[in-house]
Amino acid sequence: MNDKSYKSGYVALIGRPNAGKSTLLNHLVGEKIAAVSNKPQTTRHKIQGIVTFDEGQVVFVDTPGVHKPGYLLNRRMMAAVHDAILSVDLVVLLRDASVSTGNGDRFVLDLVKKSKKPAVLLLNKIDKLKDKTKLLPLIEFYSAEHDFKEIVPVSALKGEAIELMLKEIIKHLPESEPIFSEDEMTDQSLRVIVAEMVREKILESTGDEIPYVTAVITEKFDESNPKTTKIYCAIYVERPSQKRIVIGKQGKRIKDIGIKARKDIQNLLGKKVYLELFVKVVKDWRNQERKLDEIGIKE
Repeated sequence: MNDKSYKSGYVALIGRPNAGKSTLLNHLVGEKIAAVSNKPQTTRHKIQGIVTFDEGQVVFVDTPGVHKPGYLLNRRMMAAVHDAILSVDLVVLLRDASVSTGNGDRFVLDLVKKSKKPAVLLLNKIDKLKDKTKLLPLIEFYSAEHDFKEIVPVSALKGEAIELMLKEIIKHLPESEPIFSEDEMTDQSLRVIVAEMVREKILESTGDEIPYVTAVITEKFDESNPKTTKIYCAIYVERPSQKRIVIGKQGKRIKDIGIKARKDIQNLLGKKVYLELFVKVVKDWRNQERKLDEIGIKE
């Protein structure tokens, strides 16, 4: 790579829960590598999505939504956010433009200010705004609060203005060789991506209580048969009553979760998948260091 103008670098995606960070990451890499749901705290890991194009390479670091940490799980999630901010070349603040400004938005903005890193503001979910002039007060507010390098209204869901966003981001990265090879799209292992696909379907299928107390770990990933991959995933819950909710009447819910997850996994792997799910009651797993390590939410 002799072209002096080629740029590459790390870019943290920072925002409140449900700002659309994971939707954006999946759109950018063209594959579902991050769980997406309307439930807060869907993203628990730092997930890297690699986008390579003619002008350069951007390694996006998707982070958990910024929230008040209660359990050890949440403290580790917030540590991942702070770690990402410290280790990147550029911070991208993703803001849901369809909702009014609250204390959480100000808290995230303060994180960006304190980082002292160059920052770009993405006003996401513009597809939800019938009247685009409603963006103007938001742009004025954020422009007055911080010296953002760029402010770009986008729709991660519809893919609106994503090309423009990439052009604006690459401007502020250092001249450098690519960090990853062209065909790489993420740092996540298939085992982790598969577990997150299963967890996404649990979030879709269950009520408000269950999302916070479930985790999924891929216990076995068998590719010995070239035609079919066998995958066994354990779903952690904290109480027997939660286990009953996840399994559902006569096993209907867990069967439905399995069917939907298997479809996504087969699309990702491009081959037939045998998926078996089982539910384990692990009391207070969100405060257990060893269990969090196993799930991949490390210190």
